[in-house]
Amino acid sequence: MNNIEEQLWNYIDGTCTADEQNTINKLIASDEAVRLKYQELLALNTEFATMELDEPSMAFTYNVIEAIRTEQALVPLKAAINKRIIMGIALFFVITLTGFLVFAFTKMNFASMGTADILPKVPANFKMPEVSTHFSKPLVEGFMFFDVVLGLFLFDAYLRRKKQAHTN
Repeated sequence: MNNIEEQLWNYIDGTCTADEQNTINKLIASDEAVRLKYQELLALNTEFATMELDEPSMAFTYNVIEAIRTEQALVPLKAAINKRIIMGIALFFVITLTGFLVFAFTKMNFASMGTADILPKVPANFKMPEVSTHFSKPLVEGFMFFDVVLGLFLFDAYLRRKKQAHTN
């Protein structure tokens, strides 16, 4: 019976071939059960055609879209920054800059400044390690340039956060 119902629905919808239409017409005319089923399905089809589709109001659609927007706005755009990573980067820069300062102070000639009696005497056999063989001038300049650009980037990010917190 299920196959007959499907064929009847195809007949009502007009999606069957001409041969199938002729076969179903003969079946409706000859079989009482098929005719009753056809009339039942035809009545159901006309009921479906007369029904109005329920559509949500425009305010409902607007409210749903706004609710979705506010949920998405609550989600932070950037992931939370791990404080240990920031502290590691800061520690790296502090150690690097301290190393550069120590190196610069050891290369200075304090005797020519008239402060030889204030500074402690360095033993004559003490030799500073030769770091110029390990660090070339372009490498040091490139590293300093990178440090300055990164510092400016972090300062800009800090000012933007401060400005955004001020406006909120």
